[in-house]
Amino acid sequence: MLASRLKDMEREELATRRKLPPPAAATVYELTARGRELLPVLTALAAWGAPDLAERRPTDAVRAHWFAIPLIPLLRRLPYGPAVLDVRLDEGEFHVRTGDGPADDGGTVYGDGPAPDADARLVLDADTCRALAQGVLTVEEGVKDGRIEVAGEGPVAAALRGE
Repeated sequence: MLASRLKDMEREELATRRKLPPPAAATVYELTARGRELLPVLTALAAWGAPDLAERRPTDAVRAHWFAIPLIPLLRRLPYGPAVLDVRLDEGEFHVRTGDGPADDGGTVYGDGPAPDADARLVLDADTCRALAQGVLTVEEGVKDGRIEVAGEGPVAAALRGE
């Protein structure tokens, strides 16, 4: 059923398929410009479903990129300007393009897997991601408390570390 839905989304030009470079070498799907117009709807659905994720059961399956949509508004408002952030959790990795408007380069707002041009990498766990998305923790507090590790050498990584 999923393969059929993805083909439908490709046919309707809502998503496009691409291969990740090694070592991942997996096929991923990304929203097209038209598909990105659905982000406000997806964000509202994520907020609606968030209370059901409050307590994780041992049988729950979790994928890292599921956290991208709730985190996009938060990460895109950080005060260092347009950037690309990799976000790594135990469950996997995704990336977010930050800035003020829609994707600043006309590309994807977020995607599965690491970005080749990331300005910084945030390493955190799912509980910290959930706290960020719920607004009970800021990125600055998470970094200061050691719940979020920031990797990278450039000005964006330094700003995230508070340097």
